[in-house]
Amino acid sequence: MTTVSNDLLNTMNGTSSSSSTAATSASSLNDNSPDAIQNRFLTLLIAQMKNQDPSNPMDNSQLTTQMAQLSTVSGISQLNSTLSTLLSNLNSSQALSTANMIGHGVLAPGNSIQLTSDTTTAADGTTTTSKKAVFGVNLDSSASSVVVTVKDSTGATVRTMNLGTQSSGVVPVIWDGTNDAGSKAADGNYTFTVSASNNGVAVNATALAFGTVSSVSTTSSGVMLNVANIGTIKPTDVLQIL
Repeated sequence: MTTVSNDLLNTMNGTSSSSSTAATSASSLNDNSPDAIQNRFLTLLIAQMKNQDPSNPMDNSQLTTQMAQLSTVSGISQLNSTLSTLLSNLNSSQALSTANMIGHGVLAPGNSIQLTSDTTTAADGTTTTSKKAVFGVNLDSSASSVVVTVKDSTGATVRTMNLGTQSSGVVPVIWDGTNDAGSKAADGNYTFTVSASNNGVAVNATALAFGTVSSVSTTSSGVMLNVANIGTIKPTDVLQIL
């Protein structure tokens, strides 16, 4: 049982001053620790017993009920404190775990595409430039037709790709930068839309953007991933690590 404070002992002995009681109440009203809750409850219980009707005093069942309520409130408060500690430890553990994703490419909901060029040099000194953009599609079920439409910043269609038959789940897509005219599109940012169907019946398809995890943050909302080309997302938003 919690140690009773001096102010509470004074209250029990009938020697507490009004100013002392007011000061104690003001300082403890916002304290929701188990000890403070028990002290406030006992103070009220003692005041109730002191001011009860002598001809109709509180019986044992009423006292037992109120003590049981005290035990319940105290238990809930201790449980909340324990859960807060467990949540803090879980966030720390998750932050350490997700830190391993830094530097890895991921697919997460989004419709942005970043087209970049890569130049390689052969042994004979000749150079070759290639373009590549990575993104993906998440299908709720199998589809006999999956069509991806890539658009530039003005909303004009740059490339339409038919991925054909695909199974349900995540489908990574690589675009080599070729537009519908057969030439290479300029490096930069693009967007895309996706439509899918299975023998004429629409299939739900989610656009997935590709990005590289640059850092991990611990926020009030939990552990978050900072991903280039996508933004700040939850670890659970990641559908595939590439």
